[in-house]
Amino acid sequence: PYVAKPDDLALYKGKVPNEGAANFFGMIHNIDENAGRLLAKLGEWGIEKDTLVIFMNDNGGTAGTKVFNADMNGSKGSAWLGGTRASFFWRWPGTLKPADCGALTAHIDFFRTIAEISGATIPESAQNQVEGRSLVPLLQNPAAEWPDRFLFTHVGRWPKGADPGTAKHSTAAVRNTRWSLVYLGGKKQLFDLKVDYGQKTDVSAGHPEIVKELEAAYDQWWADCLPLMVNEK
Repeated sequence: PYVAKPDDLALYKGKVPNEGAANFFGMIHNIDENAGRLLAKLGEWGIEKDTLVIFMNDNGGTAGTKVFNADMNGSKGSAWLGGTRASFFWRWPGTLKPADCGALTAHIDFFRTIAEISGATIPESAQNQVEGRSLVPLLQNPAAEWPDRFLFTHVGRWPKGADPGTAKHSTAAVRNTRWSLVYLGGKKQLFDLKVDYGQKTDVSAGHPEIVKELEAAYDQWWADCLPLMVNEK
């Protein structure tokens, strides 16, 4: 629910299109203020150099996207980048140097990264269940070699008892560093993220080989995941 503290709400009320957006930005302001308090307290306690702070969010914007969405298409619940791209900040003074990193990473990389940083060993029996990569090379050097990869999005919602296959292409996407193939209602569009991060221009007609490559990757992912997606039939 969009319920900001009155003082935070007052900062935006009347300055954005509606009450929902005002609450949305007021809540973000509250997060920002409290993140600042946390970082300041770590410094006050003298433990900021011994503390890794990680900040991330879980999906794209919602009530505030009409005001600002970094020119991205879509919002929460969609397969566009505006619905799936998230922030990911790592802060560890004295260990990590401030820098931006443009490598293609995801939430699935979190577990392996923390395991490596903490020195935990992932048992062999669990290796095939743990997805993602360790981000340690990128944390040490944002320009480190990072092989390209495919990442997948699927809004897994279909009527109870229905064939999941009917929802395979309803709202989904597959991407690598440069290309993004988005499925919407059974139709597909290809975007060149190198020049069109806002996903405004469908270039599928000019790159059929890329469409085929991304489709094959998505089909394989779906086949692998489908047995794991059974939930109350």
